Amino acid sequence: MKSNQNKDFTVSITVKKTPAEVYRAINDVAAWWVGKVEGQALKAGDTFTYRYKDLHESKQRVVELSPNKKVVWRVDDANLSFAKNKKEWKGTDIVFEIIPDGDNSTIKFTHVGLTPAFECFDACSGGWEFYITKSLKNFLTNGKGIDPGF
Repeated sequence: MKSNQNKDFTVSITVKKTPAEVYRAINDVAAWWVGKVEGQALKAGDTFTYRYKDLHESKQRVVELSPNKKVVWRVDDANLSFAKNKKEWKGTDIVFEIIPDGDNSTIKFTHVGLTPAFECFDACSGGWEFYITKSLKNFLTNGKGIDPGF
């Protein structure tokens, strides 16, 4: 992945849940994006902030909700304390595509704009990998998100 500096970070998971269950879970941000979440992500135009310790703070705005199919958040502001460019995420899009697959649903997650050219790519892609493949998946299968303990 690192050879293409323009490739957006993406990861997918498959769970034994309906698209409606997956859609509801994604929109319950505080349940799986473990940290401090203020605001909500229930309708287009909603905004919420996410903060994890002193490492990350960002403000997202819901720009698209296609029930049981797609969720898109735009990062309106960011403060990544560990990066020289603390605003690296600003203007990027966080996209969840929900694809039915028999009794399962696949979630294709893409952080549009988070590419290997970003200073924070390794740390941020590792964070997303954890939140999608561990915390969101655990929330969907066991009813509880997981704190990464970074």
